[in-house]
Amino acid sequence: MLDICLLGTGGMMPLPYRWLTSMMARCRGSNLLIDCGEGTQVALKEKGWSPKPIDVICFTHYHADHISGLPGLLLTMGNAERMDPLTLVGPKGLERVVTALRTIAPELPFELKFKELTENREHMEFGPYVIDAYRVNHNVICYGYSISIPRTGRFDVERARAGAIPQKFWSRLQKGEEIEHEGRLLTPKMVLGPDRRGLKVTYCTDTRPVPVIAEYAAGADLFICEGMYGEKDKAAKAKEYKHMTFYEAASLARDAQPGQMWLTHYSPSLTRPEEYMDEVRSIFPRAKAARDGWTLELEFDED
Repeated sequence: MLDICLLGTGGMMPLPYRWLTSMMARCRGSNLLIDCGEGTQVALKEKGWSPKPIDVICFTHYHADHISGLPGLLLTMGNAERMDPLTLVGPKGLERVVTALRTIAPELPFELKFKELTENREHMEFGPYVIDAYRVNHNVICYGYSISIPRTGRFDVERARAGAIPQKFWSRLQKGEEIEHEGRLLTPKMVLGPDRRGLKVTYCTDTRPVPVIAEYAAGADLFICEGMYGEKDKAAKAKEYKHMTFYEAASLARDAQPGQMWLTHYSPSLTRPEEYMDEVRSIFPRAKAARDGWTLELEFDED
């Protein structure tokens, strides 16, 4: 199972009812955070989720509304007696930016590990998460992320017997272990059927609509996408500052066909996003105007 919580849906500045951009994923005891805008800690408290188990934080870019909550979050994690290393992922310059922010959070009881993105597309694995980062089109270097939880195939008894795999190794192979036995390397693929459909969430903010977004959102269970403006007269502003309108986001979803799309990263002037959703849903019917604290529990298909 994969739990998703959209902690903050605001862009530029926080509002009394809307924190800045952040999303958390939980799977198998490991938490992953994307962006850490102002109010992230408060949103976590309101949700009843703990920051202590966060293992990875991915940053789309380094504008303040996406990273200003980090120093306080690090201090809170330290005060919770966290000792395990924390991995930070983001565009080139990540370590420099975080080091500067840590002027006000200089002492931590855990190690920070940095993974700086330099290519247009990068593929990583951390704990249960498979992370694909892809470069988008903002006025600074910015990435979107797809978070996947893969699912191996079912154990195939006949295949194991046909391969003369000793039964005492079946359980270990099924759990993903490789085993040396009598000069032969036994691998999980020898006893498992084809991979089954996993879970996938695609996330992007602060960008113009570019085809790579729809490519990575294709077939996602959930597509969380920037909708900076719902007002039609803000289309030129969206182009100037390299953001997206609701309708551009919906067009990407129409191309990608995810299970559903949540709009996020609203302009402070956009106080009632739901007012614009009828036209958005005429483009992509499974679109929703998300609000802070929205949660979705994703489960593997039954088969």
